[in-house]
Amino acid sequence: MRTIRVAAGILFDADKRVLICERIGGGPFQGMWEFPGGKIAAGESARAALRRELGEEIGVEIQRYREFMTLRHDYPDRSVAIDFFLVEAWRREASGREGQRLRWVRIDDLDAAALLPADGPVIAALKRL
Repeated sequence: MRTIRVAAGILFDADKRVLICERIGGGPFQGMWEFPGGKIAAGESARAALRRELGEEIGVEIQRYREFMTLRHDYPDRSVAIDFFLVEAWRREASGREGQRLRWVRIDDLDAAALLPADGPVIAALKRL
């Protein structure tokens, strides 16, 4: 089974809500929600991928962030290894640069059924913060 490495950011606004993005572009998870981020390129660090992906996907420039958790999730056709980061400060307002919708959601209102299956443990960890 192939493994895909991913970097994802968890952004909090002033009201302590987190940003989630709609998945677009077809595939089995289209229409579900996820934390912003994307694939780590060959030879790229997770930190560099996070900066690149958040710039491309939601138009923000990260100023301060820290590691939060790493997890692995097995889907029927692939395994995903995800490095999650808490993004504490950034420049520019987040917007769906690829046509995806964005939502700011309170942690208690995050619905594991609406997010990608791999994001379930992250929701539980965020509720413990």
